[in-house]
Amino acid sequence: MVTPPARPLVPLWLAVILGAGGGVVYDGAFPAIDVWPLAFVGLALMLVALIGRSIGGAVLIGFLSGLTFYLTQVSWTALYLGPVPWIALSVFESLLFALGAVAVTLAYRWVPRAFPCALGRLGLLPVVVAGLWTGREWLSGNWPYGGFAWGRAALSQSESPFAHLVAWFGLSGVSFLIVWIVAVGIECARFHRQPFPRMPASTADASAARPGVRAGVAVAAIALVLGVPLWPATTSGSTRIGAVQGNGPAGYFDRAQPGDVMNAQIAATRPLIGKRVDMVVWPEGSADIDPTRDWSSAAVLDNLSTQLHAPMIVGTITYRHGKYYNSSLLWKAGKGAVDIYDKKHPVPFGEYVPDRSFWMPFAPSLLSLIGRQYTPGTRSNVFDVNGVKAGISICFDIVDDQLTTDMMDGGAQVILAQTNNADFGRTKENMQQLAIARLRAVETGRSLVNISTVGTSQIIDPSGRTIAQIPAYKPGAMLADVPLGTTTTPATLLSRAFEVLVCGLGLGGLVVAGVTMPGARRRRSDG
Repeated sequence: MVTPPARPLVPLWLAVILGAGGGVVYDGAFPAIDVWPLAFVGLALMLVALIGRSIGGAVLIGFLSGLTFYLTQVSWTALYLGPVPWIALSVFESLLFALGAVAVTLAYRWVPRAFPCALGRLGLLPVVVAGLWTGREWLSGNWPYGGFAWGRAALSQSESPFAHLVAWFGLSGVSFLIVWIVAVGIECARFHRQPFPRMPASTADASAARPGVRAGVAVAAIALVLGVPLWPATTSGSTRIGAVQGNGPAGYFDRAQPGDVMNAQIAATRPLIGKRVDMVVWPEGSADIDPTRDWSSAAVLDNLSTQLHAPMIVGTITYRHGKYYNSSLLWKAGKGAVDIYDKKHPVPFGEYVPDRSFWMPFAPSLLSLIGRQYTPGTRSNVFDVNGVKAGISICFDIVDDQLTTDMMDGGAQVILAQTNNADFGRTKENMQQLAIARLRAVETGRSLVNISTVGTSQIIDPSGRTIAQIPAYKPGAMLADVPLGTTTTPATLLSRAFEVLVCGLGLGGLVVAGVTMPGARRRRSDG
C-alpha cells in the first residue's frame, strides 16, 4: 500500500494568508525596519504554509510569499521610474520563489515517507529544506543576466548575534543555518506522533516524541549555531584613508550640468588638504567628466592629488575602444590613471539593456532612458595603492560572492566600496546596501570603506564595528586610520564551497528521498 502524504497543517485559505503575511514579516528583518528576529518569524510562517500542499498550492503560496516580500524589499526601484520596473522585478523574483516553494513542499512530502523516523524528521528534513532554500537564493543571485542577490536570509542579520558566522560560513552558509534553525523548530513542534500509522515506531522515535526531548533538540540547534566562536580577525598595521561624500546632484534625474558632481566632491575634499592621508576615495561616478578624456578634469585631479600628497581612487564613466565602462581609477599626480577597474557586473535594465531588441517593445519609454550600454569589465578588482592592496567594489558589486572571492585571491588588505545611491533618494536601499557591506567586512576579515555620493557612508572594521561615518545627505569627509587585514577566514579560504555543499545537500537529499520512498520503490518494481 502506498504511504499517504502528510496532511497540511492549515487549510489553503489560511496558508495563503500565512505565506503572504510571512513575506511582509520577513522583510521587516532587513533595513530600514531592521528587526532581525523577524527573519525567523517570517520564514516559519512561509514554511508552515507549504507543508502538505499540492504542487499548485505550493506555486500559489510561494509566488504570493515572494511577491509580498519583494514588493516591500525593493520598493525603492519605483521612486523615479514608477511601478513598472518595481512590479516586473518583484514578479520575476517571485516566480523563482515559487519554484523554490515547490521543491520545499516536495521535501516535506517525500523525506518523511523515505525516512519515517526521528532522525529523518528532526535531522535530515531540516537540512534538505534549508539547502533547497539556499539553492533558490543561489539561483536568484546568478540567473538571469548575473542575477539579483538581494534579500538573502543572511543579509537580514548584519546587526544580530549571527552576523559573526559569515566569517566561518559565508553568506550562503549563514542563510542555510538560519533556515535550518527555523525548520528544526517546526519539526520539533509537530513531531508528536508517527505521521504514518502503519509504520511501527521505534524506541528512539517514541523518545523523540516527548515534548521535553523535542524542546531540547530545538534549543540545542540554536545553541550549536550561536556557540560558534568569533573568528579572530587579525590585522597588521594601518593606512590613513580619507573618504569624501560630496552630496552633489548625482542622480540620473537631477538635471545636473557637467562638472556639478565633481565640484561638490572637490568642495568636500578641501578640508583634508594639509592633513596626513595615505589615500583619498571618491564614490562611484564622482568624476562626472571623465579625466582620461578631458584635460581640465585631469588637471583638477592632478592638483588635488598634489595638494593631498596622496593618490586618489575616483569613480567615473570611461569610454575606450568604442565601449562604455563604469570605472574606478587609481589616480596619481603627474601620472594620471595608473590603474583602472571596470565594473564586472553592470546592472541589467539599469546600466545596460540585455537583449535590447527583444525587451524594447515591452517598455520602450523606460528602456529608451538607458542610452549607454555599459560593458562588463575584465580587469582585476585589486589596486596596489603605494604598497597597500585595496579591493575595489562598485555599487552592486558588493552583493556578488565571486567578486569578493576574486579580490581576496588578489591579496586585498582593505575593501573600498564606491557607490552612488542618489537615484534611490531617502529610501531604505542605501541602508540595505550598507548592511551587505558590513557583512562583507566580517566575512573577509577586512576593513571596508563604504563611500557614497549622498550616503550612507561609513568606515567599518573587520568585526563589523563602525569606525567613522558621514551623515546621509550632508557633504563631508571621513579620515581614519584603517586596520589592514591579514587573516584568512574560513569563508575566504573555502570561498564558494559552502554554497555548493549546502545546495547539494538540499537537492541531493530531495532526489534521494524521491527515489527511495515506499511508493517510488513500488512503482519501479511494477515497471
